[in-house]
Amino acid sequence: MRRMALALLVVLVAAAPGGAPAQQRPPAATRPAEPAPAPEPPPPPYEPQLLKLAEIMGSLAYLRTLCGGKEAQGWRDRMAGLVEAEGRTPARRERLTSAYNRGFRAYSLTHRACTDGSQEASTRLALEGERLARGLAGRYGG
Repeated sequence: MRRMALALLVVLVAAAPGGAPAQQRPPAATRPAEPAPAPEPPPPPYEPQLLKLAEIMGSLAYLRTLCGGKEAQGWRDRMAGLVEAEGRTPARRERLTSAYNRGFRAYSLTHRACTDGSQEASTRLALEGERLARGLAGRYGG
């Protein structure tokens, strides 16, 4: 009985990923280690407001175009300017772009046609975006 338990244990260990005894493992390929990427600097204190602003811009790009405006490209251009100014690292650019896309998708899921509700949402978002932009510029602008 003890012998069978020991045999089962050996089989289980050998079958487990990376569980083969060291002498049965093929030698690891020797290649130079790639340098670790530089750590991302900490985000600025206004990062949450900036991400919210990017999300609002995405929402406005969708809603304003939905309601007959041809403003989508204008909002994309504004977003590109924001990413250019604030996207100092690839991860930061990704966060900003994701926030814009999240805002765009959020309204595209619930607003299929221009309605009074769409127009009201657009107006409220524009006011909130303006408030955020003024606050950011006033507090952190040079």
